[in-house]
Amino acid sequence: MSALPTDLEIARAARIRPIGEIAAAAGVNADALEQYGRYKAKIDPARLAAPAPHGKVVLVSAMSPTPAGEGKSTTTVGLADSLARAGHKVMIALREPSLGPVLGMKGGATGGGYSQVLPMDEINLHFTGDFHAITSANNALMALVDNHIYQGNALNIDPLRMTFKRVLDMND
Repeated sequence: MSALPTDLEIARAARIRPIGEIAAAAGVNADALEQYGRYKAKIDPARLAAPAPHGKVVLVSAMSPTPAGEGKSTTTVGLADSLARAGHKVMIALREPSLGPVLGMKGGATGGGYSQVLPMDEINLHFTGDFHAITSANNALMALVDNHIYQGNALNIDPLRMTFKRVLDMND
């Protein structure tokens, strides 16, 4: 029996559809998109057409992931794939991921296996970039300071005098 391909092998073999094509198929006008390259975009809700009155919402809000990291994102993407295969119109929204994947501590917000959102490296590392750069720099510094204090605090840093805090979960 052959081994299953890794998430990365599956991702590299996939054909990524341009976000404009995906948006058009979902009924989102091009003028409602603020594109970040060819595969990512933000949607301006003020420019959307009125929602269909028969639409349904399914929330995947909290769960304990498996040891392999399959959690909310993988469940959400797999559920959307299944509903689409059954003939339903489907749209998902995933929040920007934490830095756990970068630190090798957890899965990302892109799913896994054949239930992935691509390009996973851009989503897990930078997404749209506007928020990520600031939070990453701030939180990396705080993680280093916290670890230094935990490991013995050779520099005698007073935690009560620190004037800034973390701004995004670092998973440390």
